[in-house]
Amino acid sequence: MARHLFGSQGRKKGQITNRVYTILALLIVTLVIVFIFSPGLFGPGDNDDQIVESEPEPFATDVNTPLLSVMTAETEEEPTLPEQEVTLPDVAEDPVDEMPFEPVVEPDSDVGRLIAEATELLNERPMRVLEARDKFNEALRMRISAQQRAFVKNQLSELADKWLLNRTVLPGDELCDNYRVEPGDQLRIIGEQHKVPYEILMQINNIRQAENLQAGQTIKVVNGPFHARVYRSTFTMDLYLQNTFVQSFPVGLGKPGMETPTGIWRVKPGGKLEKPIWTDPITGKTYHPEDQDYPLGSRWIALEGLTGAAKGRDGFAIHGTHEPEQLGTAGSQGCIRMENGEAILVYNLLVPVFSTVEVAD
Repeated sequence: MARHLFGSQGRKKGQITNRVYTILALLIVTLVIVFIFSPGLFGPGDNDDQIVESEPEPFATDVNTPLLSVMTAETEEEPTLPEQEVTLPDVAEDPVDEMPFEPVVEPDSDVGRLIAEATELLNERPMRVLEARDKFNEALRMRISAQQRAFVKNQLSELADKWLLNRTVLPGDELCDNYRVEPGDQLRIIGEQHKVPYEILMQINNIRQAENLQAGQTIKVVNGPFHARVYRSTFTMDLYLQNTFVQSFPVGLGKPGMETPTGIWRVKPGGKLEKPIWTDPITGKTYHPEDQDYPLGSRWIALEGLTGAAKGRDGFAIHGTHEPEQLGTAGSQGCIRMENGEAILVYNLLVPVFSTVEVAD
């Protein structure tokens, strides 16, 4: 009987114990599930550290969103980064003289096509000078980069020695021609008929004295007039025969307070002189060509203003200088200074009344 009572109690204790283990097991499983799916309830665990320290995702997952718009979208709300500061770098700001001196152009651009075609014409044998000249000149009149402009001007300057500044007249050239001298002809009159100074006809035909012109001889003539364009920002003068670029020259211009006026000027009638006597309008001192400090150099080309700030102005001129270090600077009283040899060349090209000089910023 006692054994029966003892055996019944043991079974009851075993049942209680099994229930306790079952409840504990369920509780442990519940806690594990909560921990896995809600780690924030138990503080920052290892998984949180991985999220904080992981590398950021790449820009825009939407392939249709431009990269630049994604970059600017992150900074537009920052007060220290105003919208105008979020810009692409301007490639054109690179100094031109640091670039290779060759045309770097897009293959499908009109300018690039013209430059490439002109370059190919120069590589042909015989060289097709006039066609190359006209294509380079056409490119120069179009929207063109600073690097391309420098290349084209250099090519046109070299070509001028082949078609202009020698005795040869290339077939088909509308800017130059052959002229057969008639009895009684004078170089001065021939030059006036073609709107060029007779000095340039003497130079390209190797005529030392104008009186040596002989009837029956054939000389080269140039169909003018020549014009000049001066840029104050770069201190350069570009020379053109009609609308064809010939050459560029460095110049000196008016100092602050006495800037060279912008606008269109023309060569003044009777204004071309060799080493004239000059009186400084500021100091009142008069200079003669034999003076050691004579400031005008070898030539004087007087100008009169037609349009813009130049209109009605007088007393300005293109002239040489004995101070070449002044070229490329603003140091004159408003005149356009040139190296003496180049001043002589321009003197020989510009003709009164018909030749204009445009001064631009």
